[in-house]
Amino acid sequence: MIRAGIFAALLLMGMALVGCGTVKEKTAPCKRPANLSAYAEDPRGPCAAMRLINDPVSAFEAIGVLDQH
Repeated sequence: MIRAGIFAALLLMGMALVGCGTVKEKTAPCKRPANLSAYAEDPRGPCAAMRLINDPVSAFEAIGVLDQH
């Protein structure tokens, strides 16, 4: 009887420490403040302008489209 009480008390304390949700849910990026999401600046620069690298006819031929209307 005493063992069951001790076990129940330990189980209750363990559940209280863990709380609701998994570790992944508690540390989800959407729940972190924005200023803690990253510690360094993004090293990537802005992207250059996009441009065509092949003509539309060869692009449609490559993906197997016969009619390009």
